[in-house]
Amino acid sequence: MPVKLHPSARGAYDYPLLIKNLLSGLPQWRDQWIVSDDRRYTYGTFETRIARLASALSRLGVEPGQTVAVMDWDSHRYLECYFAVPSMGAVLQTVNVRLSPQQIAFTLAQTGAETLIYHQDFAPLVAQIAGSLPALQRRIVMAPATAEGCVDNFEAMVDSGSPDFVFPDFDENAVATTFHTTGTTGDPKAVSFSHRQLVLHTLAVGTALANQPDGQGFRRGDVYMPMTPMFHVHAWGMPYLAVMVGVKQVYPGRYEPKRLLALKRSEGVTFSHCVSTILRMLLDALGEEEGGLAPWTMVIGGGPLPTSLMVQAREKGISTIGGYGMSETGPVIALARVSPDDPPEARCRAGLPAPLVHVRVDVPAGGGEGELLLRAPWLTNDYPGTPAAGEALWEGGWLHTQDIARIAPDGGVSIVDRMKDVIKTGGEWVSATLLEELTLRHPAVEDVAFIGVPHPRWGERPLAVLATKGRIAPPSLEGLQAHLRAYADAGAISRYAVPDEMMVIEALPRTSVGKVDKKNLRILAEHRPEIRKQG
Repeated sequence: MPVKLHPSARGAYDYPLLIKNLLSGLPQWRDQWIVSDDRRYTYGTFETRIARLASALSRLGVEPGQTVAVMDWDSHRYLECYFAVPSMGAVLQTVNVRLSPQQIAFTLAQTGAETLIYHQDFAPLVAQIAGSLPALQRRIVMAPATAEGCVDNFEAMVDSGSPDFVFPDFDENAVATTFHTTGTTGDPKAVSFSHRQLVLHTLAVGTALANQPDGQGFRRGDVYMPMTPMFHVHAWGMPYLAVMVGVKQVYPGRYEPKRLLALKRSEGVTFSHCVSTILRMLLDALGEEEGGLAPWTMVIGGGPLPTSLMVQAREKGISTIGGYGMSETGPVIALARVSPDDPPEARCRAGLPAPLVHVRVDVPAGGGEGELLLRAPWLTNDYPGTPAAGEALWEGGWLHTQDIARIAPDGGVSIVDRMKDVIKTGGEWVSATLLEELTLRHPAVEDVAFIGVPHPRWGERPLAVLATKGRIAPPSLEGLQAHLRAYADAGAISRYAVPDEMMVIEALPRTSVGKVDKKNLRILAEHRPEIRKQG
C-alpha cells in the first residue's frame, strides 16, 4: 500500500530550506554586535550589508548558479559572503588560502569560478594565477583602494548596492557552497553542499549543543570566536548557527596567538572551536602568565584530543570537548558530552552522534572495531569531477569515513585510527593514535606522531617521530621505550607496539588545516635514515 501524502491546499506556501531563512530571527537581536578588524557593527547593519552585497554582485552580472570564490582571513566580510552569495542563488566557493598557488589555481579552475573576491594580502597570488583561469570574469579586492585589474573595491561595491534587495525563493536542493578537501595525496577533491543540507546541519548542531551540560554547550548569552578557518568546512558550520541564535561574534583575522588571547579577554569570548595545534599555540603563548581564561568552551576536532592537552587547558580555565567530522560531512557528526563523574578520557572521544545522524561500524569477523559508516541528511553526495571516488565514498549506501572506530553501549563513538595510519606488525594491528596519546603523557614530549615503516621480518614496525620545538630535550629512545613498556605491562597496548626506532625533528609537518602530514613523515623517514635512531 503506498504511503499517504500530506495534502496541499491551494495557495499554501511551500517553504524551502534556504540559507536566507536562517536570518529570520534578526529582528530580535538587531542591536547585537559583530566585531572584526577593529570594526564593530550591529546585526541590523549586517542585514543591510548582505542585501547591499547581493545587490551589487547582481548588478555586476553574477547570476544564479555561478560560482563566487572568496579568499580572506576570518572577517565580517567573509560572514557577509556566507549569506549573501548563496542566498542570491549563486554558489559560494571558500578557497583554502594555505594551499600552494598551483593547487589554488586548480580548485578555481575546477569550479569554473566566474567571480573572485579576495583580501589584498592575496593580490600578488591572484595576479600570478589569473591568467590560468579562463572562466574568471571579475576580480573584487578587499582593500582601501581599488587595485589594478579589479572591477571594484569590496567596500565601495557594498556601499553602492541597494539595501532593499530581495532574496528569492528557489529549490532548496540548489548548491549553496563548494570547497576542496585537504588530503595529502593527489589533487584536492571538490565537495559541495545544498541549502537544504546546510540548514539541516545548522539545526542539528544547534540542538546537539543545546543538549550539552553547562560549560560544554552553546547558548544565547555566549560570545563566539572561530579559530577554525572560514575556508575550511564552513568554519565547522558555526557562523550559520551563531547568526541564527543571535550571539555576539568576534572575527580575529589571521590566527596570531597573542591576538586571540587579547580578543578573548577584551570581548569576553566564551565559545570557540579549533584543532589541537591551535590550542597548543594558545597555551604556549599564555605560558606562565597569571590568571585563567574561564569561561571558555572549545570544541576540538580535526584529530583526537590528547588527554594531556585537555588537562593543561583545564588548568587554564578552558573547557575542551572532542568533536568528530570530515570535509565530506559538512562537518559535524558527533560531540563529546560528559558528566562530572566521567573520566577525563570521556571528553576526548569523538562523542555522541548529533540528531539525525546514524552511525555503524563495519566490524570484521571476530573484531569489535571497524570502519565507521555514516548516514545523515547533510553529507556530500559525491566528488564532482572524480565520479569513481564518489562511488567508493558511498558504496552500499553508507558514507565510508576511512576511520576505524568502536561504538560504546551508549552510542558514543571513539576513533581508533585512520585506516591508512594503522600499523600492522607481526600480524597485529597497532593504533598510531593510541601510541601518540600515551607518548604525550611523557613529561619531555611536546609533540609526537607514529608511522609504520617497512621491516623485513615483521612487515611494519612503529617509528616514533618527536618534535623538539627547541624548549624541552626529548627523551632517549630507551626512555621512551621504558615509558611505553609500562603501558604494555598494564595491558593498555601490546608489547609489539613499543617502537624500536625514534626520529627527532624540529617540528612535525602539517597540512593546511593543522593535521599532521604523515605522508611527508614517511618520505622523510625513507630518505633521511641518518636521523633515525635504532634500539
